[in-house]
Amino acid sequence: MAAPSPGAAVVLVGCGRLGSAILEGWLATGAVPPADLIVLTPSGKPAAEAARRRGARINPPVAALAGARAVVLAVKPAGWREALAPLLAGLPPGATILSVMAGVKADALAAAAARPVARLMPTTGVAQARGVAALWAPDAAAREEARRLFGPIADIVDLDEEALLDAATAVAGSAPAFIHAFVQALARAGTAQGLSAEAAGRLARGALRSAGAGAETGASLDELIARVASPGGTTRAGLDAAAEALDRAAAAAVEAAVARARRISG
Repeated sequence: MAAPSPGAAVVLVGCGRLGSAILEGWLATGAVPPADLIVLTPSGKPAAEAARRRGARINPPVAALAGARAVVLAVKPAGWREALAPLLAGLPPGATILSVMAGVKADALAAAAARPVARLMPTTGVAQARGVAALWAPDAAAREEARRLFGPIADIVDLDEEALLDAATAVAGSAPAFIHAFVQALARAGTAQGLSAEAAGRLARGALRSAGAGAETGASLDELIARVASPGGTTRAGLDAAAEALDRAAAAAVEAAVARARRISG
């Protein structure tokens, strides 16, 4: 059978935090027309209900998958086989399997699905079409399908090896939580210096927005730091004091996230 056409259905399996973010991004950008969306979720989710109101199909019979061109697996890694197995009889042979799950290897997915596979690790910023996603695929057509679906909602970073996805997950997929935790720590440090909790929180969150705006300019990280940290100034003093601790904390966070991804895949 020929591969599904670009206008065929896209199936999203799982509507948790990341699945909902992907769905919100598609709806916001029109990357996938709602009429072409099928969402499979075991429980009601606001994003799925919003998609239903715009014409998406929520939990239709398996027979509805016959026209699917791609399946995005956004379930917890431990449950992917149980989620995928019931769908296979309804999917056309050319449908692409796109996994956004940490740790689950492409060869395991391909063996179970008997279909082309691509793996992506997107951030939840895809909800606002401001995400970033690492991509690896052994199949050129699967890679292109991943780019068609995720390019409108994320900056796609191609990887040369599947093994690098674990590091990409830690550096990008997990990193927003690391960054928010650091901003939270800055707010606590501000209260220790006499600021109220409300003032410290607003200032720290405002600083995060300012940093994000700078990142959008495309300047290098060194340039962005230099714009704020004048030689001999207060920012440079803080950076010098924190440099070693920041390196240790970042290394520990990334190493722990990579180790966890490898345990999941094992």
